[in-house]
Amino acid sequence: MIEKQIKEYLHGKKISFEEFTHSSASTCKEQAQALSINEKDIAKSLLFKINDKEFVLVIAPGNKSVNAKMLKDISGSENFELATPEEVKAIAGCDPGAVYPFFEVMPGKDKIKKTYIDAQLMRSKELYISAGSHANSLKIKKSDLLNLSKGVVTELDTNKIKKQEKFDKSNQLNKSNESNSSETDLGITVKKDQDISEWYTQVIQKAELADYTRVSGCIVFRPRSYAIWEKVQKFLDDKLKKSGVKNAYFPLFIPESLLCKEQEHVEGFTPEVAWVTHSGETKLAERLAVRPTSETIMYDSYSKWIRSHKDLPLRINQWCNVVRWEFKNPVPFLRTREFLWQEGHSCFATEQEADSEVLEILDYYDEIYRDVYAIPALKGRKSEKEKFAGAKYTTSLEIFLPNGKAIQGCTSHCLGQNFSKAFDISFLDENGSKQNVWQNSWGYTTRSIGIMIMMHGDDKGLIIPPYVAPTQIVIVPIYKEDAKEKVLKEANKLKEKLEKNFSVDIDLREEYTPGWKFNDHELKGIPLRIEIGPKDLEKEQCVLVTRHDRKKEFVKLHDIKDEVEKAMKRMHHDLYTKAKAHLDSSIVELETSNEFMKAIDEKKIAYAPWCGSKECEEMIKDETGGAKSLNIPFKQPKLKHGTRCFHCEEEAKYYAYFAKSY
Repeated sequence: MIEKQIKEYLHGKKISFEEFTHSSASTCKEQAQALSINEKDIAKSLLFKINDKEFVLVIAPGNKSVNAKMLKDISGSENFELATPEEVKAIAGCDPGAVYPFFEVMPGKDKIKKTYIDAQLMRSKELYISAGSHANSLKIKKSDLLNLSKGVVTELDTNKIKKQEKFDKSNQLNKSNESNSSETDLGITVKKDQDISEWYTQVIQKAELADYTRVSGCIVFRPRSYAIWEKVQKFLDDKLKKSGVKNAYFPLFIPESLLCKEQEHVEGFTPEVAWVTHSGETKLAERLAVRPTSETIMYDSYSKWIRSHKDLPLRINQWCNVVRWEFKNPVPFLRTREFLWQEGHSCFATEQEADSEVLEILDYYDEIYRDVYAIPALKGRKSEKEKFAGAKYTTSLEIFLPNGKAIQGCTSHCLGQNFSKAFDISFLDENGSKQNVWQNSWGYTTRSIGIMIMMHGDDKGLIIPPYVAPTQIVIVPIYKEDAKEKVLKEANKLKEKLEKNFSVDIDLREEYTPGWKFNDHELKGIPLRIEIGPKDLEKEQCVLVTRHDRKKEFVKLHDIKDEVEKAMKRMHHDLYTKAKAHLDSSIVELETSNEFMKAIDEKKIAYAPWCGSKECEEMIKDETGGAKSLNIPFKQPKLKHGTRCFHCEEEAKYYAYFAKSY
């Protein structure tokens, strides 16, 4: 392994170092949090490509962005771009985010033509570096790092780059107001299809959606992202209430004795549970679990409330937070230790009622993704291995992201009578006989925000579909001082006309040029932009721009409301159609193990006949480096007589979707 070679190399050069093992960290921010250090003390290493045979190693402080465009100018090279993950693997023998600053250890060292070191690193005495692994870091002296760098090291001042990356207000005054000016590439500094992890990190921070905290895996939901969640809440809450579901709230802390009442359930959650053990210096008589999910605390109450068939159905939902601690690589929104969700828990007299509600709720979730987020999903039933701990069966929506990874969008579970027997949730039926209730649970989380970001965003930043956007329209008035009053008056009239049906802002910031504002609103994903200036007033029109394709239309002021509605419908349709085309083109129907391996290697979804056994699925996961079943679609083709499982060649029971996933 490359980590071993790095340490052997340092020992051979008689370089002393201190080694740290920590949770997986693919970014400098995560590495700093894992090591409890400042980002600036990390010497991050990046590989840039000049051409297919020449690469450059750049070593910079962990808190600095490195811009390929500026490096191109400094180096004088015609081409200068970030190496792809495949190229990093071939050159350095590791994944992006784990690159180390020792070119001599690299399998592709002959292709490293130059090393650039940031000037700010010269001021540090000791530096932390990745050691070819996301979970391993080394601390060495700066002087040792410099001595080990290749040949003549070029000193690089990334402060210049940093200044270029910011929107320079004074320079913008001399630039065109057109949104296709060179200023537009100064926001997000990497391309989505080249480094989606870094792209995602930049988008959530620069679009002001989230902020990191000192607790690894726990983020701040900034107002812009929380407003998205509020829109989702309202959409779903209205549907649930109309269906007869009532909202309530249950405690955050769950006594260990309650959590352990259903054995399969507690075994499934034990690795993820965070425990409260003390009050001040006093040890608690019983440990309290910080809510990973609420079945056990809620069902203790249900057992007291339900006595007769007249008490059924009981359908309760709560909007709350949960904590699930056990994982190695947190990703804001997509995979965090604390997240927000709704969890519904219902009780019925019959199995048929429970089965019906499972699909009813799954349909609501599908509507959110389709009609609010403009995202298609694969609907189906989870395998026995992947179902919820303690459930009779689990249904889900699975999303396939542009980076070739799937992610579970939500779940709706039929719990059967497992919990009602464990908690004695029973009732007297119409004949006076004691029966156990049939139960369901279902949940939808803030993970959906991360899915939206990944699915729709582009190289300019965030794209928020119009029906979930907190601000749907921004009006940008364009004027010189002599026309200011007239333009602002008309802009306010537009706002008053539109805000009855849409959420509208006017950008009145005078310290920025219109072109700068265009870039800012595009970065933040606002669906529609209206531009209005003196010439527009003369023609009684304005300019309407849609974020996803940056298409400009001249619209008469008296038609603006109808045209905005049309533009929103078109934008939602376009986003959904693009995502659906990606999903459909990614599904590969196959029958053999070799075809399966090829599909997984190509980052596709394999649709294959399968036996459904846990043992077979575990072998598939081991042999493919993480591919697993997504779900078993409800709509199944008729299996031909003698159809065999693509992997173990036992009799196939159905077709299932497989892919690598978050």
